[in-house]
Amino acid sequence: MTHNDNDAVKALDLLLEEERELLLAGEIDRIEEVLNAKETLIETLSSIDRNEVQGLETLQAKLMRNQSLLDGALQGIRRTSARLATLRKVRRTLETYTESGRKQTIDAQVTRKLERRA
Repeated sequence: MTHNDNDAVKALDLLLEEERELLLAGEIDRIEEVLNAKETLIETLSSIDRNEVQGLETLQAKLMRNQSLLDGALQGIRRTSARLATLRKVRRTLETYTESGRKQTIDAQVTRKLERRA
């Protein structure tokens, strides 16, 4: 393993730690810049012999850990989006049941008016 390869392993290790910190802090908007740097380092490491590189198991564990955190963040975003869509729908419509037990939707008409006071 060359000095350059060792530097790439250390740089990726530090980058994975930074990515973890960002995910735990909820700073999703900064993840893209980390992903671009991570891809470059992974490409660099993929060209060398795995038997020559020490610390790949640690990097792989960190990659899997961060992927799990990212999956959780995405799941949270999807759930929040679905909840907000439901809340918007509730504000626009009212769902009730008729006497026969059928679902009935009543569209709410939102009127916005500006009230001026002297």
